[in-house]
Amino acid sequence: MFRRVGVVGATGAVGRIMVRLLEERDFPAEDFKFIASARSAGRTIGFRGKDYTIQELTPQVFEDVDLVISSTPDDVARDFLPHAVEAGATVIDESGYWRMKPDVALVIPEVNPEDALNARGIIASPNCSTTQMVLALKPLHDAARVRRVIVSTYQAVSGAGLQGTRDLMEGTRAALAGEPYAYQAFAHPIAFNAIPQIGSVKEEGYTSEELKMVYETRKILHDDTIQINATCVRIPVANCHSESITVETERPISPEEARELFASFPGLAVIDDTPNGRYPLPSECSGRDEVFIGRIRRDLSHPNGLSFWCVSDNLRKGAATNAVQIAELLARHRS
Repeated sequence: MFRRVGVVGATGAVGRIMVRLLEERDFPAEDFKFIASARSAGRTIGFRGKDYTIQELTPQVFEDVDLVISSTPDDVARDFLPHAVEAGATVIDESGYWRMKPDVALVIPEVNPEDALNARGIIASPNCSTTQMVLALKPLHDAARVRRVIVSTYQAVSGAGLQGTRDLMEGTRAALAGEPYAYQAFAHPIAFNAIPQIGSVKEEGYTSEELKMVYETRKILHDDTIQINATCVRIPVANCHSESITVETERPISPEEARELFASFPGLAVIDDTPNGRYPLPSECSGRDEVFIGRIRRDLSHPNGLSFWCVSDNLRKGAATNAVQIAELLARHRS
């Protein structure tokens, strides 16, 4: 059991879910500390029948904490989380800043739990679009070694934070009323639209979100030979990311075998009955912790190819749930 857990970013979109999960799942700790920016400091938060005062994020706030679960922008994680490590805490970080650092473990508990157990200091939780894809790839990789992945993502506005959700709601109302709206989270209108750019432009015309899926996947699976081509698109859906994934493996995997592999792997759920219109939908997967798989079929263009549809709640398994599951993994093995 941990003595005191600090939740950094407790008032943000992901942080709020972290707090709720820690309460719902009865996380084993003697006490908790809820931490946020100066703007939120001083407010109260209810947790396990008690009111806690939100404390301001400062270098000194970690002095009596032995586990930190954090969801902040990258620059905040860069500037403050080393202070938590210096104070002796284990840190689970949701930001993108630490993920690809060579000495930082990047963990999905169902996929590479040993990396978390062997880690020291900061443990990173992957990008939301990476997490659901890698969870789906893992049983295929174990069975037949994944050689190539082509993925297109259809990502919800909640991935852009609370302002992203406000932009969708208010922008849609304005569009229906024929009125202007000043978008804050997006460079283009998201209402009745699709934006084929998430993140900044990087090498070869790919975006930072797309390259995260490439490099993070290889790191988590410990296989730099996997070839991955990603296209990431923001769509006007409130919550849950969807992905169209085509995989090439060393040997053919039939749809029947794939269904069995998916259904037996922890954290995955199969909804695959296309003739009757049953497949994962964002509207039905929101609020759930599983990664849902459907539309499983042969890739007609390659003898070793398999295609499927993948949906997951990006705020839960894509972020908050994965971080809490890492914490639970550490708690189970804590002496």
